[in-house]
Amino acid sequence: MVDHTVDVEGRGWKIDRVWLMIGAMLLGVAALVPAELVGVVTATGKALGSTGIFIGFAVFMVAYLKATGAEGIVAEAFKGSPVRMVILASMVGGLAPFCSCEVIPFVAALLAMGVPLAAVMAFWLASPIMDPPMFIITSSALGVDFAVAKTIATVGFGLLGGFSVMALGRTALFANPLREDANAGGCGCGTNPFTGKPVWAFWSESERVQTFLSTAWQNAFFLFKWLTLAYVVESLMVRFAPAEWIASVLGGEGLGPIVLGALVGGPAYLNGYAAAPLVAGLVEQGMSQGAAMSFMLAGSVSCIPAAIAVWALVKPRVFLAYLSLGFIGALVAGLSWAAWA
Repeated sequence: MVDHTVDVEGRGWKIDRVWLMIGAMLLGVAALVPAELVGVVTATGKALGSTGIFIGFAVFMVAYLKATGAEGIVAEAFKGSPVRMVILASMVGGLAPFCSCEVIPFVAALLAMGVPLAAVMAFWLASPIMDPPMFIITSSALGVDFAVAKTIATVGFGLLGGFSVMALGRTALFANPLREDANAGGCGCGTNPFTGKPVWAFWSESERVQTFLSTAWQNAFFLFKWLTLAYVVESLMVRFAPAEWIASVLGGEGLGPIVLGALVGGPAYLNGYAAAPLVAGLVEQGMSQGAAMSFMLAGSVSCIPAAIAVWALVKPRVFLAYLSLGFIGALVAGLSWAAWA
């Protein structure tokens, strides 16, 4: 995961930027509107408590998959015909609970070995949008229907990107996509996490038990941190952001709010787990369902970790194609969800 800590005055003390943001916001409330501080803290605590069971299940799921070595299943998606690879990569990308950092060495190795860019693009587009823990968090914040629709859109993203690249694969746009200085290591993840066969009864091996415990702790802290930030922002937004303004900009019918949601999704996106409760708050304030879907999907593809993973490996023209496909996919998904919801 990305290091969000800062070194305090060179003394070796590290403070997480996310906690600094949370503390700064609460201090701001205490200084400017002290009467609202208790309400903000209380609302944040209640929101965390109401999603506690979802957080716990998400933590257990990702720790179990890591401990068993289920990542090795992903490699099966990149065998066979190009069409088969695109379809499976799109499906696996939306189900694999792996960080963008882990994807870097895997994708670099695939491209270096000559795996078609179409399959890699399908996996790349789908991977940051959805995974099992994110499905759980999204369900708790925006409802199961929204989470299911987002999952379907995730597969659709992969198919759109994969088959688009396949159709243009022989053009100059996608010729020699890999950067000359790209390599299969250096991201800090160690060995390729996508090799080997899963061991479902992991508790029989002490090393896997340790992996389970460390992964559970890391992800519990990770989710708690980002959801705390999300709920603090949501509480502030509900109190101080005029609902009429949000409804006028991102509410209503038509293409406009959906396009705007896709445009602001990237720069405004903090984290996939934090985005769900934030968007839930925006929907309560008047954001349209279509804009909510396009915001979350565009933000997932263009968020910093996902974008860096792509930029680090491919040439700028391929990177721009990645962002363009993400924007187009977000618009299509937003329009589709607006029509259905």
